[in-house]
Amino acid sequence: MNAPVHGGMLDFPLTLAPLLERAGKLFGGREIVARLPNRQIHRYTYADFHRRARSLASALTAAGLRPGDRVATLMWNQHVHLEAYFGIPAAGGIMHTLNLRLHPSELAYIANHAQDRFLIVDDVLLPVLEKFRDQVNFERIFVVPESYESFLAGAPSDFSYPALDENAGAAMCYTSGTTGKPKGVIYSHRSVVLHSFAMSLADAFGISERDVILPGSSMFHANAWGFPYAAVMMGAKLVFAGSDLSAEGLLSLFESEQVTLTCGVPTIWLAVLDQLEKDAGRWKLAPGLRIVVAGSACPESIFRRFDRLGIHVIHLWGMTETTPVATVCHLQPSMNGWNDDEKYALRAKQGLPLPFVETRVIGDGSETAWDGQSLGELQVRGPWIAGSYFNYPESADRWTNDGWFHTGDVVSIDSYGYVKIADRTKDLIKSGGEWISSVDLENALVGHAAVKEAAVIAVAHPKWVERPLALVVLKDGASPSVEELRDFLAQRFAKWQLPEAIVFVDELPHTSTGKLQKLTMRERYKDWKWE
Repeated sequence: MNAPVHGGMLDFPLTLAPLLERAGKLFGGREIVARLPNRQIHRYTYADFHRRARSLASALTAAGLRPGDRVATLMWNQHVHLEAYFGIPAAGGIMHTLNLRLHPSELAYIANHAQDRFLIVDDVLLPVLEKFRDQVNFERIFVVPESYESFLAGAPSDFSYPALDENAGAAMCYTSGTTGKPKGVIYSHRSVVLHSFAMSLADAFGISERDVILPGSSMFHANAWGFPYAAVMMGAKLVFAGSDLSAEGLLSLFESEQVTLTCGVPTIWLAVLDQLEKDAGRWKLAPGLRIVVAGSACPESIFRRFDRLGIHVIHLWGMTETTPVATVCHLQPSMNGWNDDEKYALRAKQGLPLPFVETRVIGDGSETAWDGQSLGELQVRGPWIAGSYFNYPESADRWTNDGWFHTGDVVSIDSYGYVKIADRTKDLIKSGGEWISSVDLENALVGHAAVKEAAVIAVAHPKWVERPLALVVLKDGASPSVEELRDFLAQRFAKWQLPEAIVFVDELPHTSTGKLQKLTMRERYKDWKWE
């Protein structure tokens, strides 16, 4: 009979409170920089942030915040928003970021569905609030900086943390609602802490206290992809761009603060690329700058162009439901001998799952991508993957009986384990019984020197059921012919996969988070007449 084993680990909950304390005690002198709406630069330290986040927790507790209460934020990327990221969950509440770019009726629906009790709002966003103010019932509203500063002034910073459960909610975001109503995802303390650790790994983003991080993704969308949490955990300098994500606005901060790591959707980086190539040598950027890109598939051309400038692009894939980082793409050592085309083709994939994230592809093997890979729906599970939506029981079918989340993304997984997104299930084009990936066509089109942006949608066809229609935005001064673009695509795609028609447009519609609005485009061109 085996003898009992004595000893073991402390039961130490994984919550955000120790990360906040670590930041204040170990990195007190590290800077946090924010560009305010009036264009002024605000600077303070981690010690200031630590003190004020604790004061916010004290003030909310004194105001009657109960465990699990939702505190909404309607704010740009700035230092006070970071205080809310930590101060609200430190008090036992759940920080709920409201997407300021949504329609007022959507904002009202989301705030009411989440049952938000308090609201912290930037003064410059009061006009946005007024458009739905009479449809919601916030108990108290704190306006930054006016009443928010008064709220903190009367609160002690020697806050005594409540007993926080690592499985309790810390933050909350809603999906974009592209399919049905927006759905709420609650992130537990444990999931955020584990996600922050995974993000900081060398084979993820290699985050350290030597970094200067500028989150170019919105703090109101999937928690700025988790970068604020990871930066605080590791003690990195943080830079917030406020409301100005223009190429010049970002590049000025990259230079003045010597940013080493940033993130954002491809549309942002296309504009930055154009600016850097147009004004070569104007900005003195930090050597080895890393750009993390996601939100939509990033074309190979972006990787190539940034490489020529000495800037390294890293692809990730994730969703609101995955906290959001699930896969990250880096070359493996065995691939160093590959030729450039092979390397860029791999870097444009969504990459390998992070530790503890499990992936599988469910399909019957009968559907293939243009490169011959078998296609199927990507399903994921892991400690920072949502297990349900908040107060939305009718969406239970988004999870399998054995606990996997249906992403709705159609992917292939190669022999190395790298995930490659082919399309969303609703955006795949089925022509004559064969599948065509709109994402592959779009990324190839953007690789043409004359193309600024492209979208490919399915349009009904009398013979083939559906055919791809390409909508193309050209760069200033460019004037390629339709045949020139078709010949360019024919280097990579079979003739039947090429767009049946190419339409030049001035601009493409985007969602509030920078993704192409395929639904809008399909509706606009539903009556397209094929020649």
